[in-house]
Amino acid sequence: MASHRRPKQPSRTRVTVLTTAAAAAVALSANAANAAPSEKPGKDEVKAKVDKLYGQAEQATEKYNGAKEKQQKLQKEISTIQDNVARGQQELNKLRDGLGSLATAQYRSGGIDSSIQLFLSSNPDDFLDKASTLDQLSSQQVEALKKIQDKQRELAQERSEATEKLKDLASTRTELGNKKKEVQGKLAEAQKLLNSLTAKEKADLAAQQQRADRSSSERVHLGDAPPASGRAEAAFSAAQSKIGSPYVYGASGPSSFDCSGLTSWAYAQAGVSIPRTSEAQANAGTRIYNQADLKVGDLVIFFGDYHHVGLYAGNGQVLHAPHTGAVVRYEAMSNMTFEFGVRI
Repeated sequence: MASHRRPKQPSRTRVTVLTTAAAAAVALSANAANAAPSEKPGKDEVKAKVDKLYGQAEQATEKYNGAKEKQQKLQKEISTIQDNVARGQQELNKLRDGLGSLATAQYRSGGIDSSIQLFLSSNPDDFLDKASTLDQLSSQQVEALKKIQDKQRELAQERSEATEKLKDLASTRTELGNKKKEVQGKLAEAQKLLNSLTAKEKADLAAQQQRADRSSSERVHLGDAPPASGRAEAAFSAAQSKIGSPYVYGASGPSSFDCSGLTSWAYAQAGVSIPRTSEAQANAGTRIYNQADLKVGDLVIFFGDYHHVGLYAGNGQVLHAPHTGAVVRYEAMSNMTFEFGVRI
């Protein structure tokens, strides 16, 4: 027999929810259809972003340079310590051989003293500290044992120092690798932005960069500011000979440079050793805070974290290695945030 029950009607709440969901879906579809596609960044916007990335890359570059310099210093120090340890071990062996000769002579004359016998088969440190033992030895034997003990302690200290420096070297190498990745990441990001431009936009930016590089060497007026010193003049002259050389992060010449690579290389040509990084160069001499007091060849430090450096060229111009994609050139100091000069 057929059922005569009426079908269950949907509740008013369920109808409301379904109606609301349907309306939302229609609204979203309409918005998606009417939304304008995201605009591609223009040439000027891309250039501004790229310039910012180049600045960040240079900050990381200076940290990379610092880690690299520290690594080289540690490697030299470790090598020196290892050489000292090797020589010290040879001296220790000779001292032990000398004490063995004393023991041999003693044996021939009536037997080896028990204290010497004990020493020859163990570390003397504990037993040298016992006065009763020293009383049993001749003055010659005491002197030999003390020399051996001093040499052993010296070698232990040097080995401990080498171990600590090796740990420091390992962490420095890790930092070096991280900073290298950071620089490469920023440069890759900048290149990706540049690749998003049209062929014409790329050509326009390249032409703009070439004009900046070319005009800096052809039209710049340096005025008649005197050099800070003979060595500053020699350093500046050396840097001038590298105008047109490409910027390469981590490079310090003679064919490519980063900012502090150029300044440290230039002063090296004048026979003056200055630190490798811009931050360290900021503390390498006498600071000059008034731009009007700068002289040719003074170091010029830019930005609050001191991540950029150049050489004062006169007439408000700096000779520097600017950033990736540019070459060593003159540039108006007003284009950057001047902090102070440093007279070497």
